[in-house]
Amino acid sequence: MNNDLLKKLREETGISLALIRKALAESGDDETKARTALAKLGADAAAKKESRETKAGRIEAYIHGGSRVGVLLELRSETDFVSRNEEFAKLAHEIAMHIAAMGPASVEELVAQPFIKNPAQTIADLISASSASFGERIIVGQFVRYEL
Repeated sequence: MNNDLLKKLREETGISLALIRKALAESGDDETKARTALAKLGADAAAKKESRETKAGRIEAYIHGGSRVGVLLELRSETDFVSRNEEFAKLAHEIAMHIAAMGPASVEELVAQPFIKNPAQTIADLISASSASFGERIIVGQFVRYEL
């Protein structure tokens, strides 16, 4: 197994070492194939968490430059341990910024949209990757976007 590739994928994705090792084994240490396998493994892991209750989370407030657009976002997780994590806070901020820029009308529309910073990835993909990284179910509870 290519330890440099293992380390690189861990740093870039935040996905657990066990899942990265499994993806590398399935792909024969091919980085492109491993990334594809990680996406599938992450989606499978997220699907297994669908029945878990999200009792914790954080409210993220974002005001866009010029103070003409604002967003309040409820991002939920299973535990306070995850919701207090710096990476969870970063995820909430990224999603709130996306909402300010793209103006989705509903949570369903939001999660289907391509992420403004990486159009190859949807918001659902972004959340799924974080869910796999944290080992918990993460969902967007609700959001409100204000614009003058």
